[in-house]
Amino acid sequence: MRVFITGASGWIGTALTKELVAAGHEVVGLARSEASAEKVRALGGTAVRGDMTDHDLIVAQAREADAVAHLAFTLDFAEFEETVDNEVELIAKVGDALLGTGKAFIAASGTPILFGHVATEEDVLDPAGPAGARARTAAAVLALSERGIRSGLVRMPRSVHGEGDRNGLIAVLVGLDRQLGTAAYVGDGANRWPAVHINDAGRLFRLALEEAPAGSVLHAVGEEGVAMRDVADVIAEQTGLSAAAVDPEQLGVFGALLGGDQPASNDATRQLVGWKPTGPTLLEDLAAGYYTS
Repeated sequence: MRVFITGASGWIGTALTKELVAAGHEVVGLARSEASAEKVRALGGTAVRGDMTDHDLIVAQAREADAVAHLAFTLDFAEFEETVDNEVELIAKVGDALLGTGKAFIAASGTPILFGHVATEEDVLDPAGPAGARARTAAAVLALSERGIRSGLVRMPRSVHGEGDRNGLIAVLVGLDRQLGTAAYVGDGANRWPAVHINDAGRLFRLALEEAPAGSVLHAVGEEGVAMRDVADVIAEQTGLSAAAVDPEQLGVFGALLGGDQPASNDATRQLVGWKPTGPTLLEDLAAGYYTS
């Protein structure tokens, strides 16, 4: 199978490219820079230079591929709405190109934040919620399933962890902790974040491309919920900082996210595609020093 990946050189894209190549698939990756292109080639894929504004290029690659994995997203809060507008427009164009082909179009998304309730694959992203900023994108992807396209979502939890993670939310948290001089948690720290090891996330994305039915919503959740007080305690052990509760306002926009209880289930995902996460836990990766060395 020839798979075209946007964001192939990114954190999740790298894991997916490795999975696909190892499984005997051909990978073509969109790369914004020559450094990204070199990374794709080093992983065994073919690089195509371009970015998310190159609609004609992306549509042409989607036509040539047997499946498309959409992972790229430029996070620019100053132009966030414009970025989502571009993404939704692009998805519509890809939909026109793949109409009735039955080809897979699988996109990354985020697990819903229901604050205190375990999110399932049946729950819909709230456009007004903290994880719902790209709800329009998710809706556009699932709508393709009504046009003869095997589209679906792989929802990622708050932490997609592993060795080499430099930009994920746990890496951001450790950076904020160092600035504050405290391994921070909010309230009593009993609130939970779902998590998954990067290798498990890559494997689930491969399974989705290979076999997930049209309209599927999958949860790449290895751990339903990890208590943030436990996360803070391990960070404290690794850095020498003291773990302590902080006013969420000290953490800016990150404060509400850190303090929210947002567990997520993977039961339906396991049953649908036979996925079983096997990678290290979030606390194990923290204890290994991947985020503090």
